[in-house]
Amino acid sequence: MHSWMSHERGPLRFQSRHGAAGQHRFVPSGLPVLRDPRRVLQHRQIRRQRHRPLSMTASLRGPLDSTEAIRLALRSWPEVDDYLKTCKGVIVPLGSTEQHGPTGAIGTDALTAEAVALEVGRRTGVLVTPAQAFGMAEHHLGFAGTMSLQPATLLAVMHDLVLSLARHGFERVFVINGHGGNIATTKAAFAQAHGTAASRDLPVAPQLRCRLANWFMAGPVMRQARDLYGNKEGHHATPSEIAVTLQVEPSLQTKQRPLPDPAPAGPIHSPEDFRRRHPDGRMGSHPSLATAEHGAALLETAATALSEDLRSFLSET
Repeated sequence: MHSWMSHERGPLRFQSRHGAAGQHRFVPSGLPVLRDPRRVLQHRQIRRQRHRPLSMTASLRGPLDSTEAIRLALRSWPEVDDYLKTCKGVIVPLGSTEQHGPTGAIGTDALTAEAVALEVGRRTGVLVTPAQAFGMAEHHLGFAGTMSLQPATLLAVMHDLVLSLARHGFERVFVINGHGGNIATTKAAFAQAHGTAASRDLPVAPQLRCRLANWFMAGPVMRQARDLYGNKEGHHATPSEIAVTLQVEPSLQTKQRPLPDPAPAGPIHSPEDFRRRHPDGRMGSHPSLATAEHGAALLETAATALSEDLRSFLSET
């Protein structure tokens, strides 16, 4: 258990220049150990106040002409160091690798999350990490190609990614998510990461904030999908998400074809139960209604809504 006592070491005896053994106690920082826990906490607060957070929005350079400059995968570490001098925000796309009906791409959730994230990054000038393409998709394992992380594994992955970013000085972690099955676990990972950052006494711990933005649940996106597809939007392998994949990956257009009416949405209890209730993987959806033009409009709507959300998030104290 991490507490104020876990950072205290036993008596450190040393030889003085006069040959006598001293009785002073030291912590690694070279400051005296304070036995009173209230004074220990006060001392930590003073230390943390020396870390003056920069304005989160100081370096928002968008809109940019392309996404090249905001893709973390294409930056060198000195470039990231320079970025952190003026901005502490970062975008993490989170998706899943799972079935999306007989015509939808298995990578739909990762493709859409990354597409929205890159457009938000282009507009705001905020760095975007590589997509975390694997999520909690246990209920889809009855279909070939699905790859799932168990909830505990996803929690550990997201916790470790947040802590890695926090260690370098990122203070605002904005996760753009494309899969409903990730929501509860990712929020739990945020809570655990905050606790770990504090227990490790990371300099950014007091300023560390995480936010989960589910692009498909943004109000303007849901309204637009309803206007486009009505009750044929459904709940999985939806025409709105398929439309975005058609926009970002035109080759997927060749998979589009009319499909019979889907099984209605309902409760599911296991991969086998899902396959029995929804034999082709759809849940009340009609993905054949999707078009690349719809996808472009939905991507625009999502990027606009989430860019505004990100700017607000970065400006929070």
